[in-house]
Amino acid sequence: MNKFWAYLKTKQFLNTLLLIVGSVFVVVMIVFFTLNFYTRHGSGIPVPQLKGLSVEKAMSLLKDQGFEYKIDSVYVLDQPPGSVIEQDPDPGTNVKENRTIYLTVVTRLAPNIALPDLEPYTYREAIAIISNYGLKVGDTIYKSDIARDRILGVQFGGQSIKAGTKIPKGSKIDLILGNGEGASEVEIPDLVNQDLDAAKFVIKNGGLTLGIITYQGAITDSANLVVVAQSPIKTDSLTKVSNGTRINLTVSQGKKPDETN
Repeated sequence: MNKFWAYLKTKQFLNTLLLIVGSVFVVVMIVFFTLNFYTRHGSGIPVPQLKGLSVEKAMSLLKDQGFEYKIDSVYVLDQPPGSVIEQDPDPGTNVKENRTIYLTVVTRLAPNIALPDLEPYTYREAIAIISNYGLKVGDTIYKSDIARDRILGVQFGGQSIKAGTKIPKGSKIDLILGNGEGASEVEIPDLVNQDLDAAKFVIKNGGLTLGIITYQGAITDSANLVVVAQSPIKTDSLTKVSNGTRINLTVSQGKKPDETN
């Protein structure tokens, strides 16, 4: 054991130790510089700023600088169609020539959505629903109706549309609202023997409200229903009701065309 400790103190051991450390250092440096040269570490072309540019300008810029590119499209409300909103890698990142740059672009074609049913709601309630569906409120049109600010109808492009109609997301729709100044009383319509759709139209446009619909007998065709009773009904002593009064209907299966002869 004494000889081992004595050997550690000799010049021969120190020279051997220095040779080993030096050899390891040289090998590490060779590996480092070789990899650095092979990977061209720290070299490359900085990725340009592409966000906010039109997709055409972004593609031209990438092509001029020797980059490849791939494009994905999304619809974003209130963003210019055809504009770049995301890029990968980020601007300023050094990458090699021919590297693929990924772009996210706002699509020019808005997806269609179904118009929600707004007529049961007031203007304030409808605003929130419209926003949730990605639509915008255009003009507000008031017409005579006792229910102030109640949605009476919807227009798109100057045409009346119903709930479920497909329109582009982001579109502006015009709302028809009651002004609260309708006549206090309106005539009771005679709806018996009219088909259900026609009766609904008369009720809505007569300043009244559709109440409960009662189905009488077997119903085999829901598109062919006829009103057989209504409440209230026009009589000699009762010809008018308050604006907005509910009209309850009883309907039954209508006759087929070949059964009317």
